[in-house]
Amino acid sequence: MVRVIEDMFGIAVNPMSQKTDRVRRFTLTTERGMSVSIITLGASIQSVKVPDFNGKLEDVVLGYDDVAGYYRNAGNYFGATIGRVANKMACGRFKLCGKEINVSRNVRDRYHQNGGFIGFDSVIWDVVGVHKDGITLQHISPDGHEGYPGELTTNINFSLNETGCFGMRIEARTKATTVVNLANHSYFNLAGHGAGKEALYQHMLMIKAQKIVDIDQDLLPTGKLMHVRTTPYDFSSLVNLGKRLNQVSGCPLSGFDHHFCVDVSPNRVQLVARVVHPCSGRFMEIHTNQPGLQLITANSLPDNNCGDIPNVGKGGSHYERHGAFSLQTQRYPDAVNHCDFPTIVLNPGQLYDHQVVYRFGACPKRV
Repeated sequence: MVRVIEDMFGIAVNPMSQKTDRVRRFTLTTERGMSVSIITLGASIQSVKVPDFNGKLEDVVLGYDDVAGYYRNAGNYFGATIGRVANKMACGRFKLCGKEINVSRNVRDRYHQNGGFIGFDSVIWDVVGVHKDGITLQHISPDGHEGYPGELTTNINFSLNETGCFGMRIEARTKATTVVNLANHSYFNLAGHGAGKEALYQHMLMIKAQKIVDIDQDLLPTGKLMHVRTTPYDFSSLVNLGKRLNQVSGCPLSGFDHHFCVDVSPNRVQLVARVVHPCSGRFMEIHTNQPGLQLITANSLPDNNCGDIPNVGKGGSHYERHGAFSLQTQRYPDAVNHCDFPTIVLNPGQLYDHQVVYRFGACPKRV
């Protein structure tokens, strides 16, 4: 039986109302001890505690102990729900129903990223349901916010079960034709959130994808898809992540921030990725109905070898470059400007339905 416990995480100013509001935290816990904590600020995953093969619990998701930590490091988007449109949008404009739409350009006044200056990660979500196995949060994005047309109502149901499956179901409806591409921006390290680069290099990764979205020097899609076979981007079978990171160390990015076109059937929730940390036995599977998966290896976090100012996370842990990974289920980036990409247009009467299940477990030997 899953227990749902609420406590107050802190106080913050909601940018939508400009009023001070409580940031609530809900912790879902199984009888086996696994737990997931969600805070209403950004509908963010603040903690995921998972046992290893000996039963030792470890928090495997990066985050902060208080509201101030999230505000100081807002650009990292740790654990947050990203929207209305995740990832990058070239020049902050696109055509919709024959009209040119201009959204905020929040990166060097050149392009739009992760919903703009005040994206879904920045607002305090409303709690609209507390259930026996989870919670439902809601955010209503006004017509014209950050330039997006149409009032959009988004509900996220977070749930946990005794088999180690943590699920998110994101549903959205609009009052006028708009674009929607939501994602969760959690960073993981299955050895523990503060275990760092050395432990991350031990991880094994599989992504069911034959192609990635080709990008330019600004990480914006060119509109082409690139086959991954015989390249460092080939994760079609379990491969050591550290080996792959070493193979791309000479590239300008020196890491991964790439969108994988995963092999899923339309409207079916299927396995798209598996991550294993052999030393602890912990593994994580990702099942989704989304056609894309963004792999990021924390390339923008401080480099301890260069004397960068530390990013201090939960429990005083220092988060470092290449010390965690993110696997974000979503549709292709900048899809509004590439007609061959799966559409992200949402019309009145249609339901945006984004499902993802993270299945955690532990095995006594390498799997």
